[in-house]
Amino acid sequence: MTSSASVTGQAAILDRSNVDTDAILPKQFMKSVEREGFGQFAFDEWRYLDPGHLGMDCSKRPLNPDFELNERQYHNANILLTRENFGCGSSREHAPWALSELGFRAIIAISFADIFERNCVKNGIVPITLSVDTIDWLMLRVRSSERFILSVDLSQSLIFLEGDAPIGFDMSKSARKKLLRGGDEIDYTLKFESEIKKFEESWQRRLPWLSD
Repeated sequence: MTSSASVTGQAAILDRSNVDTDAILPKQFMKSVEREGFGQFAFDEWRYLDPGHLGMDCSKRPLNPDFELNERQYHNANILLTRENFGCGSSREHAPWALSELGFRAIIAISFADIFERNCVKNGIVPITLSVDTIDWLMLRVRSSERFILSVDLSQSLIFLEGDAPIGFDMSKSARKKLLRGGDEIDYTLKFESEIKKFEESWQRRLPWLSD
């Protein structure tokens, strides 16, 4: 996981509430524990007109013209605007894997499911919550432009957009720290390798019979 101090790019709209993890990545694609190969199946049942299965060539599948993210101006979007309770349902980490591989580096919503939000942070996706009114206003701005660029500055907790004042947002200190630092829990733990080794050696000297 790389650090996410800032994200700049095209915003895309998914104007739906209660988007669950099975919609983000349907269960038939969860047969692998690798973190790669899921982006092409993100939103599969909404995105394509035919049923999908793991291993198929999605480049030849017919796209659903009525699905918002298939609109031409969103093809290279890396910031997603959506509504409340995004990522509800099961706790599958495959969902943020798929969104990340699809290209999204930040998701701006009214609210997130707790586990999904934590999984986003673990995988370097910046989850931002804003009020209903602010989301409505941003969606209106995106729809009125062929190319609407946002810039999320995590260190300042600000969203910059052309022609308007920055928008502030709140995020827990621990989540911000993890995103700015980069890496996952294992990487963070390894920073204390020498302390862990000293503890293990001390523990073995004090209680040698437990290691026999």
